[in-house]
Amino acid sequence: MEKHRCGWCKNDDLYEAYHDLEWGVPVKDDATLFEFLILETFQAGLSWITILRKRENFRTAFDNFDYKKIAKYSSSKMDELAQDAGIVRNKLKIKATVSNAQAFIKIQEEFGSFSSYIWNFVDGNPIKNKVQHYKEAPANTPLSDALSKDLKKRGFKFVGSTVIYAHMQATGMVNDHEVNCFRYNEV
Repeated sequence: MEKHRCGWCKNDDLYEAYHDLEWGVPVKDDATLFEFLILETFQAGLSWITILRKRENFRTAFDNFDYKKIAKYSSSKMDELAQDAGIVRNKLKIKATVSNAQAFIKIQEEFGSFSSYIWNFVDGNPIKNKVQHYKEAPANTPLSDALSKDLKKRGFKFVGSTVIYAHMQATGMVNDHEVNCFRYNEV
């Protein structure tokens, strides 16, 4: 008998693997949180599957999402990235990735880790919603509004409330698996 999955990932092997193994799993590791944050910022205005299909290219182009290296990227490195057909060649998003890496490091310095900072918004525990059908899940919430506002105040770019809510879903801060999805209780 086939497992029931959330409706958004069906009929695509890459989407199903992402759903089954990563989406909604609580992430407390700063490196992984940074990777998801950057991927989400690039996703703004595009479909998530587009980003997933380019994920390995992003990893290569952005030094495996090493935020310490990215924070030091020169304008020539950013120009080089803007020519890389393997990623989303949006100069503003590339530049934002560098400034976001710098802001990420500042949060680590202030809070000890980015994980401590971001998970504090949910008191360290995932919010478990009761989504019947994936289309019922919100695009943003008052909590993602607050987190987005705070990140922007700290210098982050391309972190609107919808991007941040998607980040919260991806990193398990919010469990928006459909209640009849096999992953709902696993994460």
